[in-house]
Amino acid sequence: MAVTTPPIKLESHENYLNWAYGVKSWLLTTDHKRIAILYLISVSFYFFLGGLAAFVLRIDLLTPEADLMTSDMYNRSFTIHGVIMTFLFLIPGIPGVFGNFLVPLMIGAKDLAFPRINLASWYVYMISGLFVLATVVWGGVDTGWTFYTPYSTTYANSAVVLTVVGVFLVGFSSIMTALNFIVTIHKMRAPGMTWFRLPLFIWSHYATSIIIMLGTPVLSATLILAGMERLLGIGIFDPNLGGDPVLFQHLFWFYSHPAVYIMVLPAMGVISESIACFSRKRVFGYKFIAMSSMAIALIGFLVWGHHMFVSGQSTYAGIVFSFLTFAVAIPSAIKVFNWTATLYKGTIAFRTPMFYALGFIGIFTIGGLTGLYLGAMATDVHLHDTYFVVAHFHYVMVGATTMAYLCALHFWWPKMTGKMYHEGLGIASAIIIFLGFNLTFFPQFMMGYIGMPRRYHVYPEEFQIYHAASTLGSTVLGVGYLLPLFYLIFSLWRGQSAGDNPWGATGLEWTATTSPPSPHNFDKTPVVTTEAYSYGKYDLH
Repeated sequence: MAVTTPPIKLESHENYLNWAYGVKSWLLTTDHKRIAILYLISVSFYFFLGGLAAFVLRIDLLTPEADLMTSDMYNRSFTIHGVIMTFLFLIPGIPGVFGNFLVPLMIGAKDLAFPRINLASWYVYMISGLFVLATVVWGGVDTGWTFYTPYSTTYANSAVVLTVVGVFLVGFSSIMTALNFIVTIHKMRAPGMTWFRLPLFIWSHYATSIIIMLGTPVLSATLILAGMERLLGIGIFDPNLGGDPVLFQHLFWFYSHPAVYIMVLPAMGVISESIACFSRKRVFGYKFIAMSSMAIALIGFLVWGHHMFVSGQSTYAGIVFSFLTFAVAIPSAIKVFNWTATLYKGTIAFRTPMFYALGFIGIFTIGGLTGLYLGAMATDVHLHDTYFVVAHFHYVMVGATTMAYLCALHFWWPKMTGKMYHEGLGIASAIIIFLGFNLTFFPQFMMGYIGMPRRYHVYPEEFQIYHAASTLGSTVLGVGYLLPLFYLIFSLWRGQSAGDNPWGATGLEWTATTSPPSPHNFDKTPVVTTEAYSYGKYDLH
C-alpha cells in the first residue's frame, strides 16, 4: 500500500521571509520619511527611559532621608537621567524626527541632499545610545551630565569614558543631520520657494544646523581631551597636573549654552506652524521671527560665561556676559509677542496641537523670565547650584521642548500615518501634561530661592512639602506622557482616515502630496507662487 506524504505548508516560512525582507527594507532605507520614523521610535524609547529615571529620583526625594537609594546610587541615577534626556532625546528629538520628515516636503524636494549620510546619522545615534546603555550595565557614571573636571578625569570611580564616547558619537550624528539640512535648504528648494517664502519651521532648522556645525566640534574636542586626561594622565584640566579646570567649563559651555537653542529653536519652528494653522492667519511679523532665529544662533555663542559667575572668572567678563544674556532674550521675546499678535483676532480652532502650542508659550515664558534672575550676577550668586536652576532648566528645555515635540507629533501624525487619533484624549493629555509639569517644577523655584541645593537627596525637613508637591506633580506628568503612547498606537489600527489635509493647512507637505506621502514625495515638482501661511478667514472643521 502506497504511503502518500502530505504537502509541506510553507506559509510560516513565507511569512518569515516577508517579515525579514520588511525589516531589512527599513534598516537599509534611504527614504527620509522612514528614517524619521526610525528616529521617532528610538528617540521616544530614550525619552521614556530618561523619564523613568527621573520618576525614581522623585520617589526617593519624597522623604528627607535616604530611603530608596544610597548617595552614590542617587548621583549615578541623576547623571544617567541627564545624559539620556539631554543628548539622546532633547537635542536629536525634533530635528531627527520632524526635521528629517518635513524639511524635504516643506521645500518641495524629493529627499534630503545626502540620503545615505542621513541613514548613517541614525546608525551612529543608535551606537551612541548603546554606549550609554552599556554605561548603566557597567555601573553607571556619577559626574553629572556636565562631566566637570577634575572630578570626572581624576577622582570619579565610574564609567566616565564609556559615557563620553557615547556623547561624542551623538555629536557626529547631529553634525551629519545638520550638514544635510543646510545643503538641502540651500540647493533643493522648489521653483518659486524663495528664502522669505520658506516656512518658519525651515528657518528654525537652518539656524539650528548652523549652531550644530559650529558648536559641536568644540564639545567633541573637549570630551576627547577629558578622556585623554583620564586614560593617559595628561595635565589639561587637573590642577595637580598643571591643568585648569575652569578651561573645561569655558569649552563645555561654549557648546552647551548654544545647545539650549539646538533644543528650543526647532521647537519654536513647530509652534509657528501650529499657531498659524489654528488661528487661520499669516504669522505676524514673519520676517522678524525668521531673523530672530538667526539672531539667536549668533548671540547664543556669546553668552556661555553666565554659567560661570561663581567660578572665579573676571568680574568684568561677568558684566559682559550678563549684558549679552539679557540681549539674547530679545529675539526669543520677539517670537512670543508675535505669536500672541498672530492669535489676536484670529479664527482660533482649539484642537490638540493648539493646546500643546499654548502650553509651550506659557511654560517657555516662565522659563525665559526666570532665566533673567540667573543672568544677573547679583541674584545668580544667591541662586547658583540651587533648585531654582533645576526648575529654570526644566522649564526651558524639558517642559517647552517636550510640549513642542508632542505638538509636532499630534500636528503631523495624520500626515505621517494617514490616521486621526482620538481628539478628546489628545486634548486631555495636553492639559494633564501642562498641569503636571507646573506642579512638578514650580515648587522647585520656591525651595531654590530659600536655599535648597540641587543634587542632594538628604535634605532638611522644612523642604519636604515642596518635594512632596514635586513628586505628586511628576506622577500626574507621567500619566500625561503615557496617554499619547496608547491612543496614537491605537489610531494606527482603528483611527479614522485623515485625508491629505485634515487641518486645512497651507504648506507643501499638506497641499502637494498625499497622507502618508509617496516614496518620492511629489508626483511632479511643485511650483510655489504664494507667500507662506496664506490663510483665508474661515473656520477649521
